[in-house]
Amino acid sequence: MICLSIFILWEQPFMRKHTIFKIVPGGLITVIAGVIINELFINSGSYLSIKGEHLVNLPVATNFDEFLGLFTLPDWSILSNSKLYVVAATIAIVASLETLLCIEATDKLDPYKRITSTNRELKAQGIGNIAAGLIGGLPMTSVIVRSSANLDSGAKTKLSAIIHGILLFVTVIFIPNILNMIPLAALAAILLVVGYKLARISLFKRMYSLGWDQFLPFIITIIAILFTDLLRGIGIGMAVSIFFILRNNYRSSFKFNSISKDNGTGETIHIALAEEMTFLNKGSMLVTLREIPENSHVVIDGSQSKIIDHDVKEVIQNFQETAKHKNINVELKGSETWKKHIIN
Repeated sequence: MICLSIFILWEQPFMRKHTIFKIVPGGLITVIAGVIINELFINSGSYLSIKGEHLVNLPVATNFDEFLGLFTLPDWSILSNSKLYVVAATIAIVASLETLLCIEATDKLDPYKRITSTNRELKAQGIGNIAAGLIGGLPMTSVIVRSSANLDSGAKTKLSAIIHGILLFVTVIFIPNILNMIPLAALAAILLVVGYKLARISLFKRMYSLGWDQFLPFIITIIAILFTDLLRGIGIGMAVSIFFILRNNYRSSFKFNSISKDNGTGETIHIALAEEMTFLNKGSMLVTLREIPENSHVVIDGSQSKIIDHDVKEVIQNFQETAKHKNINVELKGSETWKKHIIN
């Protein structure tokens, strides 16, 4: 709670007016405060002190030989185990999703609103993870905490990420004992503040204002991730999103417009087909054409359509046949190619 209070206070606008609060990152002060508080508890014998699994736990090498011993070569015999590929695929998917989500969040935090090349990022991550695996390292992803730390420190170029990596490498090698004194609770305080910045109440209000088609997949994805895990939650969210996409595609397959009356002879109806008319639009098209009144003049405009599925063409062809019995005049507009397909 103390670390959380320090970090929140450090981030306040009235504090950021002073030069020292701009130069010294709030996250660094938060971590130092966490170490000092825990050391005071340990030295005083307080039951509030934390040890073991609640602290950062890095391997410590006392000499160069021990340092080299931290690296291990792959066990190639495991390639015959089918479980390996399931785990590898899961890690690849989760790591890629985490990186893509981090990139999305970082681009929003970037004051210059630059767009990161996701393809290049994933390729670099793949190469890095292959290299890490060959020496016994864990897979890595983009992390919003590191990205936000760079942004808060005024970083503007990719050099900040390179320097960041070098600093991590140097500190892990030379001062692991000090890093192992950091309470995970202090790091959690930083994560809470960064997480709140990315998921403010205003974000939920904005998503709600976009309508249920946007808000429901958004909120269901969040709930699913909280109650399952990242991979399952994203999968559930994608399934819900696909449902809404298909429903919207079904509803907005064409524009129906009743233009005028032709001197009592019947209604003139204009149907403008969408850019893509798939089999999903067959049902709505069938219902619409079936309800067209007798003695009407119907214009089916496919000039904006790039793809018209065979099922939709078949519905129009059948309508042309039934229209003759209802005294409905059917006019086709658009490219000669698609009209030829309908007529044939």
